[in-house]
Amino acid sequence: MPAKTESRAIPSFDVVVIGGGQAGLACGYFLRRYALRFVILDGEQAGGGAWQHMWASLRTFSPARWSSLPGWRMPEQGSQWPHRDEVIDYLRHYEQRYQLPVKRPVTVHDVTAGPQRLHLATDHGEIRARAVINATGSWHHPYIPAYPGQQEFRGRQWHTVDYDRPEPFRGRRVLVVGGGNSGAQLMAELATVAEVSWVTFEPPRFLPESVDGRVLFERASALWRARQSGEAAVETEYGLGDIVQTPAVHAALKQGRLGSVRPFRALTESGVIWPDGTEEAIDDVIWCTGFRPALNHLAGLGVQDDAGRVAVEGNRSSVEPRLWLVGHGNWTGFASATLMGVMRSARQASEGSVRLLGAKRWRHRS
Repeated sequence: MPAKTESRAIPSFDVVVIGGGQAGLACGYFLRRYALRFVILDGEQAGGGAWQHMWASLRTFSPARWSSLPGWRMPEQGSQWPHRDEVIDYLRHYEQRYQLPVKRPVTVHDVTAGPQRLHLATDHGEIRARAVINATGSWHHPYIPAYPGQQEFRGRQWHTVDYDRPEPFRGRRVLVVGGGNSGAQLMAELATVAEVSWVTFEPPRFLPESVDGRVLFERASALWRARQSGEAAVETEYGLGDIVQTPAVHAALKQGRLGSVRPFRALTESGVIWPDGTEEAIDDVIWCTGFRPALNHLAGLGVQDDAGRVAVEGNRSSVEPRLWLVGHGNWTGFASATLMGVMRSARQASEGSVRLLGAKRWRHRS
């Protein structure tokens, strides 16, 4: 008599959150208030999201109280500017504090649509969901612009994701490319051990020492709200692209080590050609040129445009109404890729999925 084959039921949830970093945890905070079954799938080996891959000396751009997720303020540990390890510790304790149902490491390879459920193909088998919130961020999709001669350059090309400490660059000739906060922080650190040039399209704009990320966020938020409502807005002198003077940046600026030059014309085998035609030998190029959304796993839904973005109304997909996106930049919610700004879009996505599913609120959850 042939042996019976045992069939395993496919796990099914009301909501699946893809990504267990700051955006995914913020969504979990709101979802836990409701009588529904949800899970957070995280591809990392441990909690802390992308922060655990960032460079060792990284500082937040705001004090701890203004760098917090909903419900629980980041503890102040003696530093005005929390460093990377403090943020990782905070995220891990946040996950434990609210007993969020995070499963890791689980990688989602593909999401497809069925008539009743969305189907998620993972490295641990298939999962089904009535709604999906995508919170995968962009750290695993770094962007490097194309330059002539890039393939011929025999030195090493790095991206922000590859950088951890300045020691490997000691005594070398380095270009840091990119005029944002990451470029400024790396430039300030590398200038102490290497011969470094900072390449930016425009001269960098530094915020006054008294202006931190909180002030910048509040002013940018007011401008964003005015534009959204069609009201006349008073432009401020500060922008989200301006550079915050963390302690290391402030010290480097005072010492005159944060001057920048305009972009080079091309790369050569051994260096670069500057706009005036002169050539210079270079050992390393570090691209601090940002990221693109990490959304390859959504290709099966047919929701992305040619640039890889998903058309949204608020932060809900315009094509697949069972899909929300959080933490991918202003197109999924103003400043939603920041600790300070993710709360609004996380609440919007979570409560939107709750309304879709008709879930009731737990009385004992706040």
